[in-house]
Amino acid sequence: MMRKSRVFSLVSALILAPIVAFSDQGNHDHPIGDAIKDVPIFDAHIHYKEPAWDEYPVEAIVGLMDRTGVAMGLVSSTPDEGTIRLWEFAPNRIVPELRPYHGSAGSSNWTEFPEMADYLEGRLEKYPHQGIGEFHIRNRAMWDEALFRKLIKMAKAQDLYLHVHSGAEPIRWLYDLDPEVKVIWAHAGLGEPAREVYRLMAEFPDLLADTSLREHAIAGFDRKLDPEWAKIIFEFQDRLMVGSDTWVNSQWDSYESIIASNRRWLSLLPRDVAEKIAYRNAERVFGRDVSNELIGKR
Repeated sequence: MMRKSRVFSLVSALILAPIVAFSDQGNHDHPIGDAIKDVPIFDAHIHYKEPAWDEYPVEAIVGLMDRTGVAMGLVSSTPDEGTIRLWEFAPNRIVPELRPYHGSAGSSNWTEFPEMADYLEGRLEKYPHQGIGEFHIRNRAMWDEALFRKLIKMAKAQDLYLHVHSGAEPIRWLYDLDPEVKVIWAHAGLGEPAREVYRLMAEFPDLLADTSLREHAIAGFDRKLDPEWAKIIFEFQDRLMVGSDTWVNSQWDSYESIIASNRRWLSLLPRDVAEKIAYRNAERVFGRDVSNELIGKR
């Protein structure tokens, strides 16, 4: 078991740039700065897909989490077996989420499978998933109302979130199907500009988002918060979570630098805001206690 000082030594070394408060901060408090290295992280967008199982066995994944101060993570996998392997190995560190992808059902065609609802229902009965996703809605051809009404019914029955990778319009469509649906918007829309992210989150006050793959848009190489993203962060600070998106093995190869990049932009925020986005929002959303005491444990 690692001591806390050793756990965060590499993370601290990776935060190379000086901590700079962004110029439009206005009345906000002073940034947390280098103290961000001691804040636990909840990684809200992890995949443990089959190509990673041999190169990164479960022990290696938890070791990466330990070295980067990631106390807990939301995990979905292709197939779901990867998530269950990781959860069974480290149940106190993993929040399992059910991804629809399995067999020949993938990101572009999963809504076409007539047995999809039965598959999801069966997995939800067998394992303690706390969300359905991350799944893609790539185009209108995937707007299968009958299937999504079944998904929403399943999710509401167990108080689960749908973790959705899409643009803004599919999110609006889901809320049209059921205004009470609970949604985590993967990558905060990814391809959507910051102004559209702000507009959608303002439109739907219960919409959550993970910021995986957005870290360089949020704070560029000048180590200052982008003004439009700063507006999103401070306005919706109770509804954002960080993430890594380990969708290919190269993301696992770079995991330590990805988490360090997230700590860099979190370091520009006041402590209370940084802690919310780093882990406190996830504590509330998933009903877990997230702390540094989990580091080195399973």
